[in-house]
Amino acid sequence: MYYLIASCIALLLGPLFYRFFTTGTGLQKGLDGFIFVSLGGLVLIHILPELLEHGGFLAIIFVIIGLWGPTLSERLFHRYSEVTHNLTLTLGITGLLLHTITDGGAMILAQQDGNSALLALGVILHRLPVGLAIWWLLKPQVGGRWATIVLVGMMMLTGVGYFAGEQLLAHLSLDKTVYLQAFVTGSILHVVLHQPHGHNISDKQGKYEYQAGIGSILGIILLFVLLMMDSGGHEHHDHTHSTEQLIDWLLTLAPVLLLAYFIATIRYQFGLSPQHPQLGHRWLQRLAGPEALVITLLLLGPSLAMIQLISLVLIGMLLTLTKVQLTDPHKGLPISAWRFGFAHLVDRSAPWIILSLILANLIGHPSVPLESAMVQVGVLLILFLPMRFCNLGGAVLALSLAYSGWSIEAVMVTLLAAPVFNLAQLKLMNWTQRLLLGSVIALCLLGTHWLIPQWSTIIELPQSINTSALAIIALLFAASLLRLGPRQFMARIMLWKPKSHQHDHAHEHKHEHHSNSDQHHHGHSSKEHH
Repeated sequence: MYYLIASCIALLLGPLFYRFFTTGTGLQKGLDGFIFVSLGGLVLIHILPELLEHGGFLAIIFVIIGLWGPTLSERLFHRYSEVTHNLTLTLGITGLLLHTITDGGAMILAQQDGNSALLALGVILHRLPVGLAIWWLLKPQVGGRWATIVLVGMMMLTGVGYFAGEQLLAHLSLDKTVYLQAFVTGSILHVVLHQPHGHNISDKQGKYEYQAGIGSILGIILLFVLLMMDSGGHEHHDHTHSTEQLIDWLLTLAPVLLLAYFIATIRYQFGLSPQHPQLGHRWLQRLAGPEALVITLLLLGPSLAMIQLISLVLIGMLLTLTKVQLTDPHKGLPISAWRFGFAHLVDRSAPWIILSLILANLIGHPSVPLESAMVQVGVLLILFLPMRFCNLGGAVLALSLAYSGWSIEAVMVTLLAAPVFNLAQLKLMNWTQRLLLGSVIALCLLGTHWLIPQWSTIIELPQSINTSALAIIALLFAASLLRLGPRQFMARIMLWKPKSHQHDHAHEHKHEHHSNSDQHHHGHSSKEHH
């Protein structure tokens, strides 16, 4: 019973925190950063692996429909965009309400012999961002009365889950409602990403991004605590294993990633700049860095690195000879080589590295049956189209897929196609250039299939070095978050930039990204935009 009372109190803290944090614009931005990271991370790292465990690959499709469906609807039916947004908001809130029933059941499980009390504590702690998010989403949209009704509803449903126990949970089990929950999960992500009350935060100069960064770092700390508790309390879930796997990948990757940033610093010092006058040199940097080759060499072995190098030289020569220009060139490069390697490049690559690890953790899940090499390659190429991976992000994704047991062809297509095979880049090519690029990638994959190279890690560092390197990487990424703020930090990995739903001013909003004021608003981060 104490668990139930504590979980309800955790929900009620939401309005109190919201009232305190909205007294100043900086605090409001901090709250936005906290919810953006904590609720978004809770969905990506905690809820999605469970959905995959029960629904397989089809669950991802329903999440994507829930995430991008409302945006597509608003673009296709602009007149009805407010209706679409309100429907999405309702779906997202409904999803959070449904989730509270399972929370009540989880607290019953925590009281049984053999289960850890950490499970109940984890449930109670993750109610903090949920309670905050409910108030954050509803108060500016429909007022305090409706937000209060929803919170009371959440507390009642938690009680229902707690007292009805196993009988009700059997009917609401993930096995029976997995696709509905996947769709609703996508809706929650959509609402979090699109900052529904963003017009209330007047930050024309971008001067409060530091506070937003502080909020997001606090959100990451809460996520980390929850994940550690998850490992202690969820022995019956497979995603405990996926959490440990993610930490292992981070420890293995961290020292090599630091070395890659150092090599980038050196090559920038010696004049190999992203704004090099020769197109071939610019393509070399877009495709390989060459610091991305170091990740392949040290963590996937020399045979894969050699095939990657030869293939990228062929692709680079093709793109240079046919005079294909690069999409999203680097802007506002720093004078200092150290600042380039450990600030500018971190800003560009950190979101992709985080995304790559989360993606591999999801699609590399044993419940996702993608055993055929051809299917794996096809899924990855579709995945790359809406995204604009950097070479380091591609190398990290390839590494994670190799560790997840994916085919060598899938690993190689990630190393070759991730930085170049996307809609933004393909738009700058004619059909001949696209066909030639596709042919060269296919030829390189055939060569990989014929040679069948084996990957192997050629360095094994002591755990103390790995842990120290991970701490430094965490500090570099945290500094990037503070510089850019969480929304700008993540904006470069989205097909459409996140924007607030200012439906009352739709005609102004449509041209928002082309205005001078917007350029000024993003002045600090767009100079490094991917």
